[in-house]
Amino acid sequence: MKNTILTLFAALLVGMPMKAGDIYVSPAGNDLSAGTSASPLRTPAAALKLAREWRRLQKKDADGGIYIHLEGGVYQLTKPLFLRPEDSGTVDSPTIISADATEAAVISGGQPLKGWTRGCTDSRVPQEIRGRVWVADAPMAGNRIVYCRQLWVNGHKAVRAQQGKYGEMTRMKDFDVKSHTITIPTPQEDLSGARELEMTVHQRWAIAILRVKEMKNLGNGLTQVSFHEPESQLEFAHPWPQPVIDGEKGSSSYFLSNAPQLLDEPGEWYQDYPSGKIYYLPREDEDMAKAEAIVPVLENLLTVDGTRERTVHDIQFRNITFSHAAWTRPLTEGLVTLQGGFRMIDAYKLPEPGLPEKASLENQAWIARPEAAITVRHAQGIDFRKCRFEHLGATALDYETAVSRSTVSGSRFTDIGGNAMLIGHFPDGGFETHVPYKPAVTGDLCDNITISDNEVCDATNEDWGCVGIGAGYVSNINISNNEVHHVNYSGICVGWGWTPRESGMCNNRIIANYVHDFGRQLYDVGGIYTLSYQPNSEIRYNRIEDLCEAPYATNERAFYIYFDEATDGYTVTDNWCPKEFFGYNQPGPKMVIKGNGPKVDRRIKEKAGLKKQENKK
Repeated sequence: MKNTILTLFAALLVGMPMKAGDIYVSPAGNDLSAGTSASPLRTPAAALKLAREWRRLQKKDADGGIYIHLEGGVYQLTKPLFLRPEDSGTVDSPTIISADATEAAVISGGQPLKGWTRGCTDSRVPQEIRGRVWVADAPMAGNRIVYCRQLWVNGHKAVRAQQGKYGEMTRMKDFDVKSHTITIPTPQEDLSGARELEMTVHQRWAIAILRVKEMKNLGNGLTQVSFHEPESQLEFAHPWPQPVIDGEKGSSSYFLSNAPQLLDEPGEWYQDYPSGKIYYLPREDEDMAKAEAIVPVLENLLTVDGTRERTVHDIQFRNITFSHAAWTRPLTEGLVTLQGGFRMIDAYKLPEPGLPEKASLENQAWIARPEAAITVRHAQGIDFRKCRFEHLGATALDYETAVSRSTVSGSRFTDIGGNAMLIGHFPDGGFETHVPYKPAVTGDLCDNITISDNEVCDATNEDWGCVGIGAGYVSNINISNNEVHHVNYSGICVGWGWTPRESGMCNNRIIANYVHDFGRQLYDVGGIYTLSYQPNSEIRYNRIEDLCEAPYATNERAFYIYFDEATDGYTVTDNWCPKEFFGYNQPGPKMVIKGNGPKVDRRIKEKAGLKKQENKK
């Protein structure tokens, strides 16, 4: 009998996970402490270093995994967190960075903005509001003033001073590719002293942010505007996308911003150059003497970076909030994008169409990937579960290259300036973006990634041409049961390359998502959008509705599902939408599209989206 009990006890022990080693972190801790619950460390970086040492020295603390507990509070970073191959766990012994679900542990790249005084003496600010404007000095990072494009006050993103209200634009009068100028109605404001003025241009499915060089009053109610380099050459040389004059629904639009003369709406702000002073016109319920104002300092909060030879693997983040990351590139070089937030390095129309890889190609473009708060490269098993990504200037989370066996689930992405999520390769640098891509090393393709049960809300609020969930060259990706809403362009996008050729993209599944309130500003849009040949892929059981009427679109190209150039290999069925209003651009012969629209079973419609309502909290 005793031998039987011992045998059963041993069997139970085999089935039980080994006890994890625990490391505790608190904003009130000390990095010289032991990292125990009674004597916690102060920074996540110190905890990661301690975990790394446990693994290097093969201590028993790591045998059942390492659990880094973050106490609630704000962890203000002075440099990004960096995870490397030496931080890797294993499937049986992962490293888990987690907070209690009942309290917010925030990893922040921002700094509080303090020392506000009421009243502005800058003569460029409209006289009638100078007494209501509050002024503060920008923080210092190292020995430099922080220049920024984002400011949050009491958790709300402030609007950079602009003509009209946020989202309002004016139709341009002319777009001249020879003189590199845009002609606009002469502004009512005197902008002659506006040194940092920018023009944001609506160009079909993307925007351009152009730094104004000169404004020439033509004397007939019109003003001609020229721009700085490098963005001027890019804007007028590239054909796709470019502004339209006298389109089906009118000419393309623009708004001017970033001048003290335009500071006239509550919730707007301006940062002066070179003083760095920040001017803010409070909303009705805001008292800047008591308000929490945050300026982002870091663009990147976390990098997980391995190599082909030595990957980073088996690290999980749970219940962590990533917040307050900057996006500053347009301050120094403007921004001209191709699609999805990918900025152009060079682009132009070909005098004679055709490349060996694509006979019909009539333009070329070389692109660069947008900045991201969190970047993951050459890694497996890097999971984000029940996390929050909020108040971020560019892309929130980017699985960039050679990432596999990873999951993003139960998380919420809100107030994101660019893409909420990017996954996979988008050939950049010296690789012309239209040339068909197939990696020389198969493992470089992002593979076996699950994006499920997440909410994406109010992404793309700064670069309107970004998307909710964007995947490029990927295989075996599963995008399921997400809710994506209130985005300015497309909701869920999979594919890149504009090519019918085999590339390795395959077995991609877009299943049971709920996409609504999309296409709020741009067009050539789809609630679900695809590109290129992706054999054995599926779009099923999705619910797509509330396609917005973009107020400044120049045509009607907006769809519930858009099969853009050379889309092929998809089975598309049982997707509920108010009508089967789909877009097609040279789809391939291996598409199966049937049984979609308003007659789809109501139970399919009701099951689409988040599985658990608590993820919305």
